[in-house]
Amino acid sequence: MEAPLIDPSVFQELQDTAGKDFVGDLVATFAEEAPQLMAELRAALTDLEAERFRRSAHSLKSNGLTFGACRLAEQARALELGAFPAEVQAVDAIAAELERAIAALKDLTHG
Repeated sequence: MEAPLIDPSVFQELQDTAGKDFVGDLVATFAEEAPQLMAELRAALTDLEAERFRRSAHSLKSNGLTFGACRLAEQARALELGAFPAEVQAVDAIAAELERAIAALKDLTHG
């Protein structure tokens, strides 16, 4: 069974702990910084810098876990711990998942 886009219990716990307004700010910051995270991941792949690639994937994983973006976190973890990818498709897949996760998080904080 596929993990949910956003785990509602994780997201709710974050809101309960940090407050809805602050979580809204965190989501906005994440959405603003996400393109740079993806650019860093792509650049590390292009430059064949495995350690930089793993650090970028780790950042995406950590953000995903914080917000309950389970599939994003799982994909980022696979990139972080896996062999250095030979193809850009792995990065394209996580970029698409990141876009879906951010859209869902924005809906949760504005809806």
